[in-house]
Amino acid sequence: MRTLVLNAGYEPLTVVSFRRALVLVLAGKATVVAQGGTPVVGGSITLPRPSVILLARYVRAPHGRTAPVSRRGVLRRDGHRCAYCSGHATTVDHVLPRSRGGRDTWENLVACCLRCNNLKGNRTPEEKGWVLRIRPHTPWGPAWAVRGADVRDPAWEAYLGAA
Repeated sequence: MRTLVLNAGYEPLTVVSFRRALVLVLAGKATVVAQGGTPVVGGSITLPRPSVILLARYVRAPHGRTAPVSRRGVLRRDGHRCAYCSGHATTVDHVLPRSRGGRDTWENLVACCLRCNNLKGNRTPEEKGWVLRIRPHTPWGPAWAVRGADVRDPAWEAYLGAA
């Protein structure tokens, strides 16, 4: 089980293990904001099982946190839908092929089904006469900046917003 950690200003910081969250709560460095599952029972103490915790002190977070480019991230950003035919995507395609100088950037990668990826080959969409159904972009927002928030607990939605 994982726990979302909120800064003192309620902005999401990171996702930690359930154990780490309990240590922060027991040390008085955080409080439980949302709980889920059965409570944790110790020898002389019973605690709610933390799903979201709030830090007692503000932690300076690095500015400009962006999600690193990854196959999994591109598929997630595009909703596992092919950018060319809207079918179910399982692969990632370079809009400008790598052999022609295309780079591994959010703006050059799109989710793509295996069929379209094979048909497109080493060509650009314009050369094939295809139109991109989505505009590739760098994802932003707390859901993308928080490491480990790709698999979400429903209790986190109020703090992370839409993906």
